[in-house]
Amino acid sequence: MKSIKDILKKFDPLKDRYISREFQSFGVFLSEKLRDERRKSLYMKLAKTIPRAMLEEALRFVIDSNARNKAALFMWKLKGMNAFKSSKIKDQRSKTNSKLKSNKSAI
Repeated sequence: MKSIKDILKKFDPLKDRYISREFQSFGVFLSEKLRDERRKSLYMKLAKTIPRAMLEEALRFVIDSNARNKAALFMWKLKGMNAFKSSKIKDQRSKTNSKLKSNKSAI
């Protein structure tokens, strides 16, 4: 078991303060690989809603390419893979489930 002293030595409050979940960490990883640090929140949202396999496949495609704008190519590849349609289905399911739960509690 690590002591509190060891943990606090490794903790960087400026770097680690906003990342508390795994998908957030993957979103930051994507933004660094695509050299698009301004849009970290976009990549966090994509990591949360789109299946990881699709994101990794698009990332491999972009890394292997010789593009100047890797972020644009990444989004183009995701669109070509119909990744946004599958994430909308997930969002609609979660909204429908939450509506059903709220309706049941109102009854």
